[in-house]
Amino acid sequence: MQMTLHNSRTYCRYGFNILNCVIVIYFTIFVSGVLTGFCNDFSNNLQDFSSEIESSCAVEETKSAVIKMSEQVLKAREGAVWGMLIADALSMPVHWYYNPDDIRRGYGGTGWHNKSQPVVGSVILHDKLKFWQSGDRSTHYHQGMRAGENTLNSVVALQMLKTLQRVDPKVEKDARDVRGSVLEDYVKFMTTPGSHNDTYAESFHRSFFKDWSEQDVKYTSAEDLLSFTDKRYKEKNKGNQDSQLVVIGAMSPALPWILRNARKPENQGVKETLEFVKCTHPVPAIIPFVDMYTRLLHAVMNGRDLKQEIMGVLSHSELGGPQKREMVLSLLDRAASHAKGSEGRLKADQQATQTLGSACYIEGAMSSMLYLAYQYADDFQAGVLANANCGGENCHRGAALGALLGANAVNKGQEIPAKLREGLVVKQAVESLLQDLRQPVDS
Repeated sequence: MQMTLHNSRTYCRYGFNILNCVIVIYFTIFVSGVLTGFCNDFSNNLQDFSSEIESSCAVEETKSAVIKMSEQVLKAREGAVWGMLIADALSMPVHWYYNPDDIRRGYGGTGWHNKSQPVVGSVILHDKLKFWQSGDRSTHYHQGMRAGENTLNSVVALQMLKTLQRVDPKVEKDARDVRGSVLEDYVKFMTTPGSHNDTYAESFHRSFFKDWSEQDVKYTSAEDLLSFTDKRYKEKNKGNQDSQLVVIGAMSPALPWILRNARKPENQGVKETLEFVKCTHPVPAIIPFVDMYTRLLHAVMNGRDLKQEIMGVLSHSELGGPQKREMVLSLLDRAASHAKGSEGRLKADQQATQTLGSACYIEGAMSSMLYLAYQYADDFQAGVLANANCGGENCHRGAALGALLGANAVNKGQEIPAKLREGLVVKQAVESLLQDLRQPVDS
C-alpha cells in the first residue's frame, strides 16, 4: 500500500512539472487551481481504491480464517468419531456391571425380556435367539464379541455416518430426503443376517422392528419408511410413553447427525438431529436431552471449551436445575481430594456415577456423563477408562462421553492415543470414512 501511495505522489509531481513547461505565467493561478483539484480528485479516488483493496484483503483473510476454522472443526469431528467408538469398545466387556467390584470378580447377571423374542431371531439378531432363551443367567449381553468390537448401537451409528457421507457428501441435500435414505439403510442393515456380531439389541431397535414387522407390508423404501415413522411417532404419543426409550442410548442415532452438521448453524443442526431421533425414539420426553447434548457437542467441535459448556448445561431444568449443578460440583470436589490415577479417585468416580445415576435412564445417565466429561476434559484416555470402570450403562454413556472428550482433546492439540485407535476392530473402516469426510472441505 505504501508503494502505491508513493507512485501516486510521483505521478502528481510529474504532471505538475510538465504543465510548468507549457503553460504561460498568466494562467498559473488558474492551472494551479485545476491541478490542485485534479490531484485532490486523484487522491480521493486513490483512497477509495485503497479502501477497496484493504476491504478485499479483509475478505480474503476472512475466507482464509473460515477455511482454517473448517479444518479445525473437521479435526475435532474426527476426534469425536474416534472417541465415540473407543469408549464404547472399551466398555463392552463390562457393560451393565452395576456393582463395580464385579468388573474384577466376574459378571453379576443379566436380564432378558421374553416379550422381545418374536422379533429377536426372526426379524433381527437372526442367529442370537438361543442366547435370549437360555436360562443361563451368566450369559453376557455381548457374548462372542472380540476385544475391540463395538456394540450394536455404535455399529449402527457408524453405518449411519457412512450412509450420510454416501448420499450427501457435501451436506447440501434436503434433510428429509437424507433421513429417508438413512432409514432405508438402517432397515436393510438390521434385517440382514450376519451384518453385525452383537447379541444384544437395545429397546429402541426391538420396538422399531416390532412395529415395522406388524405392518401389512414391510416397508423398505425411503419414502415408505418416512411415512411409517411419521405415523408411528403420532400414534406413540397418544398413550403412555415407553420409559425404555427415554435413555442415554438415544444419543447413538443422534451422533451421526450431530457429526454431519458440525459446520452448520447450531439451530439447524439441532432441528435435523431431533427429526431423526423421533424416527427411532418416538417419545417427547427424550427430546430436551438430545437437544442439550447436540448443542454441547456442536459447541465443542466448533472450538468452545468443554468445561465451560458443561457448566451451562448442568443448570438445565431437565437435569434438575442449579441443584444438580451444585451436586455435581460437590462430587467433583470430593474426587479432587484423591490423586489422579489413584484407587481413591476411581472409587470417588464410581460413587459419583452411582449417586447421579449409573443406569440407562436419561437424567441420571446424562448427569453421570457430564460429571465424567468435566472430570476428564483434559485427559481422553483416563476419561474413557474411568467410564468403563464405573460400570452400569457405560457403553452408550461412553459413546456420548467419548465424542465430547475426543473433540475436546483435538481442540487442545492432543492426539487420540494410537494404541486405542489401533485396538478397534473397525479401525480401517473408520480411517476410510474419515478420509471421505475430508473431501468436501478439500474440494
